[in-house]
Amino acid sequence: MEQPSTTPHIAIVPSPGISHFTAFAEFAKRLVHRHSFSVTFVIPNDGSLSKAQQSLLGSLPPSIAHVLLPPVALDDLPAETTRIETIIALMMARSLPSLRNEVRRLQESTRLVALVVDLFGTDTFNLAEEFNVSPFLFLNGSAMCHSLFLYLPTLDKAVSCKYRDLPEPVKIPGCIPIHGRDLLEPVHDRQNDAYKWVLHHARRCRLAEGILLNSFEDLEPKVIEYLGREEPGKPPVYPIGPLVNMEQSSKSDGLECLKWLDKQPKCSVLYVSFGSGGTLSYDQMQELALGLEMSEHRFLWVVRTPNDIAAEATYFAGDSQNESVEFLPKGFLERTKGRGLVVPLWAPQAQVLAHSSTGGFLTHCGWNSTLESMLNGVPLIAWPLFAEQRMNAIMLTQDIKVALRPSADPESGLVGRDEIPRVVKRLMGGEEGKRIRNRMKELKDTAAKVLGEDGSSTRALSELALIWKAKLINQTH
Repeated sequence: MEQPSTTPHIAIVPSPGISHFTAFAEFAKRLVHRHSFSVTFVIPNDGSLSKAQQSLLGSLPPSIAHVLLPPVALDDLPAETTRIETIIALMMARSLPSLRNEVRRLQESTRLVALVVDLFGTDTFNLAEEFNVSPFLFLNGSAMCHSLFLYLPTLDKAVSCKYRDLPEPVKIPGCIPIHGRDLLEPVHDRQNDAYKWVLHHARRCRLAEGILLNSFEDLEPKVIEYLGREEPGKPPVYPIGPLVNMEQSSKSDGLECLKWLDKQPKCSVLYVSFGSGGTLSYDQMQELALGLEMSEHRFLWVVRTPNDIAAEATYFAGDSQNESVEFLPKGFLERTKGRGLVVPLWAPQAQVLAHSSTGGFLTHCGWNSTLESMLNGVPLIAWPLFAEQRMNAIMLTQDIKVALRPSADPESGLVGRDEIPRVVKRLMGGEEGKRIRNRMKELKDTAAKVLGEDGSSTRALSELALIWKAKLINQTH
């Protein structure tokens, strides 16, 4: 029988969604290039990997392999009422038997030392124990989010009402106080299966040997300091971020939006995008369009078909969107021609944020987009839609202070057309926008330092690599 390689090997099990794939891929590339590991992505799925996921997997270096597990059936779930978190959790849970077979194969053919999963993969920790590999948790979100996960079982026992009905803000350890209505969205309805799944995995977080954070000490100093304190039952944390793909996309060559940006003045364009999964309602789309028009500022807007049912409607279905923009207000494109550019479905975000003409980013506050904007020093308008994005928005506006947030009408929940130009003008011009831009540039410089040769994130990854290499030495003796 052929002997396994002496190279330490990591198995990564990502949840669905391109944002999870992207961060995991950046982590894997750093582990391979800096510490000579090999990696296998073991991917649960329902038979419908997106083109973006397929493209990312195809771009990985040879030392990063990937295996698609047999697709699981999810057609027993009510399509219109089942939350994303339940779908992801069940996809991961139903993949466990085939994942077990794959972990056994990897253990026989490689020097497998660790199994790295995200929040919805903690049930795989039983497999890690069975095969004597180290279970690690990778959280592609803020350190604040991780502190909430550790605290959630305590909060669940202490509170009987809905969190949104609490009279006082929730004091997540190490974090700015957050009102219950702004907590992670799946915890709002405590009777829903989504809450039960999040709570289940939150309870199992502490079974990890360590937790990798896609953040850095200077970005979230108080919460990372809290998470780093040694306490019984609390795993050590490794802040190794920001893990962001800054490479230029090959499919962006010659794109109209980049050519258009080339013709605009420096820092004059507001980039508007709600990520790979975010959607607006039809009414909100109308208000945003008219508000951008009224602002009289230049804008580049990535639009997706509106959806009145779910803000995360395109989370799994991004490739099937309609490229028509007929849902925009009548005459909008003609009235904003030259000053604004509307791009259906997708734009090369890394290149847009790095472009000298981009002066602001109206964002859903997804963590990947937040980190990308920091690495490029672009200030934000926070427009959270789902998941943990409201928590991120509060941190960005009230704690780190690199964003402005428009006010929504308390009855309709809509951000009105008159509010949008007010916030855009505050960000893109004037003293307030200048202060926010300077603060974001400070974070840009800091992020570059933590990823440098002697930076804190580089050291944290090195510490992790040494732990896993020691595991390999123990295996061979």
